[in-house]
Parts: sequence; C-alpha cells; structure tokens
Amino acid sequence: MSATERSAAPGAEDSSLDPRSVRRAMLAGSIGTLIEYYDFSVYGYLAVAIAPQFFPSDDPAASVLAALLVFATGLVVRPIGGVFFGWLGDRWGRRKALVSSVLAMGVASSITGLLPTYGQIGVTATVLLFLIRVVQGISSGGESVGAYTYIYESAPPKRRAFLGAVTPIGSNLGFMFAAATAGTISALTTEEQMAAWGWRLPFLMAIPLTLVCLWARLRIEDTPEFKKAAEQADIPTAPIRETLSTHRTALLQSIGLAMAQGGAIFLGLTYLGIYLTTDLGYDSTHVFWLSAGVVFVTVLLMVPAGWLSARFGCRRVLLAGLIGFLVTAYPAMMLMGRHSLVLAGLAYLLYMLSSAIVQVPAASLWPHLFDRRVRYTGMAIGYNIGTVLAGGTAPYIAAYLVQRTGNLLSPAWFVMTVCLIGIGTLFTVRKDV
Repeated sequence: MSATERSAAPGAEDSSLDPRSVRRAMLAGSIGTLIEYYDFSVYGYLAVAIAPQFFPSDDPAASVLAALLVFATGLVVRPIGGVFFGWLGDRWGRRKALVSSVLAMGVASSITGLLPTYGQIGVTATVLLFLIRVVQGISSGGESVGAYTYIYESAPPKRRAFLGAVTPIGSNLGFMFAAATAGTISALTTEEQMAAWGWRLPFLMAIPLTLVCLWARLRIEDTPEFKKAAEQADIPTAPIRETLSTHRTALLQSIGLAMAQGGAIFLGLTYLGIYLTTDLGYDSTHVFWLSAGVVFVTVLLMVPAGWLSARFGCRRVLLAGLIGFLVTAYPAMMLMGRHSLVLAGLAYLLYMLSSAIVQVPAASLWPHLFDRRVRYTGMAIGYNIGTVLAGGTAPYIAAYLVQRTGNLLSPAWFVMTVCLIGIGTLFTVRKDV
C-alpha cells in the first residue's frame, strides 16, 4: 500500500474523526507510555541503591553491573512481548492490547516495591527480581508500539507528524517523574534509610499511576481503521507470518532506526545518571534532580519538534537529530568530567537536546512503514529487536566499556556507532509521513 493509498484508508479523512475521540486517544496513548517508562527508568535511576540489596558484592562496580544486567534482561525479552501483543493488537484490536500491556507493567512494578531482599531470603530475592523484570519486559514489548500505532491511526492524516509528539512526551514525562521521585526520596532519607526502605517507594508509586492509565484506556474505542477493517472482515489470521513474508524491508528499517534511537537515548536517560554519581562522584540527589530538569527541557522541545516534522518531513528532522547525537556524544561526556555540576548539567543538556528531534519524527515514521493489517505486529517485532540490540543494553554496555577500557569516555563511541547505523538506515527509507 502506498502512502497515498494509506491516506485514503478508512478513517483517513479529517472530517471522519471526532475531535473528542482524538483527544481521548492522545491522552490514553501518552499516559500509557508515561507509566511504561516510569516503571523501567526508575529501576535505572535506583540501580546504585538496588544493587547491594539484591546483588551484594565486595566490589560495588560489580554489584551495579549485575543490577544493570538485569535491567537489560528485561528488555531482551521485549520481542516476545512484541510478538504476543502485536498478534493481539492486529488480530483482536488495539484497545485490548493497550489495556493488557499497561496492566501487566503496573502490577509487576508494584510488586518490585514489595520484594524481600537478598539479606532476607538469599538468592531467591535475586531470582524474583529477575522474573519481575522479565514480566515488565514482555509487557513493554507491546506498550510503546501500541501507543504509536493507536495515535497514528487515530490522528487526522495531515496532523500525524505533529501529533506524533504525544507519545514521546508521555515517555519522557515518565523518565522525568522517575528522576524527580528518586530525587525526592533521596533528599528526604538518609543513606541507611534509602537502603532499608526508601528505594521501595518509587516502585509503589506505580499503583496510582496504573489506575489512572487504566481509567484513560478503558474509555477509548478501537481506531477507525481497525473498526472498519473488522466490519469488512479484513483482519489477518496470521499477522506474524504475514509480516515476515511481506514486510521484510520495513522490518529491517525499523530495527536500524530503533537501534539508533534506543542506544542514544537510553544511554542518556539511564546510564549518564549512574556515570555522574558512580564514576564522577557527584551527589546522587543533585544528579536525580539534574536528570529531571534535563528531561523536562527535552519535553518542552517536543512540540516544536512536531511542528518541524510536519513542516519539513519526519525523515529530515530525524536525520538532523541523529547527526546531533553523533557530534555531541564525545564532547558532552568530556565536559561532564570537569568537576563542576553546573558544567556537567549543561553538557548533559547539550547531549539530550537531540532527543526531541529524534523521538518525535520516529514516532510517526515507524507506523508509516507498515500497512494497517500488520502495523502493530511489524512495529512490535522491529522496534523491540532494535531496542534489545542497542537500547536497553546501552547502560550495561556503557558500564562494561568503562570497566574494561578504563576510559570514562568510551560510551560515546557506542553512541556514535548506533547513530551511524540509524543514519545509514534512514537513507533507505523512501516513505515519509
């Protein structure tokens, strides 16, 4: 199906979309990604506090590495969740998949806050943490791509590039809220209190967040495109097989773009906080709030990024963002080591400025690569494989590079590599939103 044909698909005309339904779709999509990224990132922000509770070791660096490895494991299983929720979304409806994924994510995060530690039940605590992260990884495999798909199909075609900002705004607010929550708890507790019970509170915040998200998602209907297809019995019986047989190029393109976005952004949103506290020795409370402030600025830039995507095309804006990460990664990390928190904060912001102009156009470009019949499945498989290869593993790879090479700037070379992969992939994309 061509881009022109896609615009003529059921539900494509602006006049056929009820503005109230569009607003509900935007809210439900964004708030779901907020809870997803809050749940995942709060673990990264608290990795230093969690590590000795579940991975005790005489070597603090080894303990943190073990905690980050479990963080990465939660994303390694994302393709499994992507396959399941993609099948559910393309076969039985976007709404069912979105409600199921966020419920599983919220319950798993809440349970993390109630887990006994290694000191209480031994290695069983480590195993339970690992299993919970697996559940979170499976549920997250369908969450972001479900929101991308739902918002893309719910938005008027001429506003898809602009409204693509909604999902990244939600995900980054999740990161910001996680950093702010961790910073607040850190400021209000002593080091001993943080180790004893303070680390649990941010995870328990998932309970009210999940309830709010369920309220928003239970109020929505399926997208106009899917409802029309269901009425015409135009639903794939085997969306996974159909995706693999008819959308191989789109799958490879989505993998390459996901590697670039995930590798650059996950490193900035999860690893750099650990880098500033563990490797450079900055106060953890200050770093939590610094991270929250940087992400807040990023969120403010996403509306202009949506306007730029609508004005100049998603491909051009995404290319500019990837080049931005490519050229700022090394100097930003170098400036962070100048023993000034203010300078470190400015360097952090310099690096993350590219985040908005990568995430916003990508949110609309990904679903545009796939036809409606397999859009959820195709995105779920491609996006999650790319995220596994370079996204969720980014914090672990970065910490491993520093430990193995002794070079605190070595993670920048990882960012530059994944950005080159993304840029090369982008030149093969002929469609634009």
